[in-house]
Amino acid sequence: MSKNQAKALAALSLVIFALAFLISGRLWFRVDMTGNNIFTISQVSQNLHREISDQVRITYFVSDRLVLAHPMPTAVADLLREYAAHSRGRIRVTQRDPVRADLVRSVEELGIIPWQIQVIEHNEPVAVTVYSGILIEYLDRAAVIPVVFSLYTLEYDLSSRIRALARNTPREIGVIVASAHQTWHTDFSLLNRALFMAGFTVRLISPWEDIPGTLPALFVFGGAEDLHAPQLYRIDRYITGGGNVLFAANGVLVDYMGDFQAWAARDMGLLAALANYGVLVRSALVLDRASLNLTMQVQENGARIHSVPYPHWIAVREQGGNPGHRITSRFGGLDMYWASPLELVPPAGVEAEVLFTTTAQAWLQTGDFIAGPDMVSFLEDEEAQTRGTRILGAALSGVFPSAFDFEGPPSGIAAPARPSRLIVVGDANFAGDIMQVSQGEARNLDFLIRAAEWLSSDDDMLDIRGREGAGRLDRIIDVERRAAAMAFSLRVNTVFVPLGVALAGLVLVRRRSAKTRNAPPARGAQR
Repeated sequence: MSKNQAKALAALSLVIFALAFLISGRLWFRVDMTGNNIFTISQVSQNLHREISDQVRITYFVSDRLVLAHPMPTAVADLLREYAAHSRGRIRVTQRDPVRADLVRSVEELGIIPWQIQVIEHNEPVAVTVYSGILIEYLDRAAVIPVVFSLYTLEYDLSSRIRALARNTPREIGVIVASAHQTWHTDFSLLNRALFMAGFTVRLISPWEDIPGTLPALFVFGGAEDLHAPQLYRIDRYITGGGNVLFAANGVLVDYMGDFQAWAARDMGLLAALANYGVLVRSALVLDRASLNLTMQVQENGARIHSVPYPHWIAVREQGGNPGHRITSRFGGLDMYWASPLELVPPAGVEAEVLFTTTAQAWLQTGDFIAGPDMVSFLEDEEAQTRGTRILGAALSGVFPSAFDFEGPPSGIAAPARPSRLIVVGDANFAGDIMQVSQGEARNLDFLIRAAEWLSSDDDMLDIRGREGAGRLDRIIDVERRAAAMAFSLRVNTVFVPLGVALAGLVLVRRRSAKTRNAPPARGAQR
């Protein structure tokens, strides 16, 4: 090669390198080896640019101290860059430290929440305040992710907010707390916070208030004994007009704040309306061998804390979910408290699907309702006659018949039928703050957020909310199978694994010895 050719080749290489550097910001690829591609955004997110007519500005407010102390911010930044790379220039990402940019007050006013971590300074643990939140701006609209501390739902949080901004549609959920002894902020605070973190605005609705037809979805908690005909009529009119509702209702009520007295709900119309829509909520209590523990104080040789299996508190298993429905496609289980069984009797034009069930080792109380945890010996009286799998949650869609007989509009022309979606869960307590007693927040709240998305008809957002469910560690219910699995695990970890390591070491030693014996002598050693 001549000198001129070498110079030309070097110059061409520099030009190629410079061009590659210039376009590198618009090219993005990643090899994701995880089972569910949790580090790669889905096709739904990659195609968001088709719904965006102007530029979306994403600002990741993250403290430099957090970046240095934890790998999470780097993973978040990588995910944001992937959004920008797939957006064809429609999404621009910026990362800023609120402290260094002197934006602490402005960032907190936006709704980004400070939190504390411990770092080591001068060999001493020190608590420092850090920020990790995201601001999304589009035209004159904005949305905030207040706290980002994992990748688990980050793609869902980003894509759902970007879509809502681009479509200029509210992410709003109406809530009716229909039980007279409960209030939203005192009894459903965990759900209130979860909806806020998911980007939903909660609109509290009085049972006597007309429900606007523009409301995307409605949650109704309880009400069998408290909702009367005029109040139910407003809900019915919302449903027949195309509204979507989650009903969490019990056929049997339990005074769990008192003496655990249980009684069949004196229905004022809600259960009858649900039957009209296609779901019978039976006046029975479901019990299951797959149960949670109830911790209580007992008086035996002095007061002490005792934890006992409580069959009324059901640990709904992952296997009990319907993988064919979008809400439960990645079902992580649920914790339920004094649930009632459901039966599906959909009317013409309505499709009903089971969402989740008990195990086959469930049974019912249909006569004497006994819920006291200190009366365990009486809980199995009807087990032999009623044992079997029971439906606890269902989804229905279609054009629902009205639960009320009323005349049409004055013109005499009936309003056009509009399809709706309903979810019915046989337990109003599973959405309340009692879930934290059994540490079921992750499972129950994830289901409720998924339900909100499905009711809001944003189905493809469900596909990207968490690539894996928050499953249980105690999946095996049968005592003998669990004991066999534990014995097998013990043998593997205490016998086979150490033996395998020892055998591998012996093989390596023998191979190395054989190589040493067969190796030719060094030149210096030859005489």
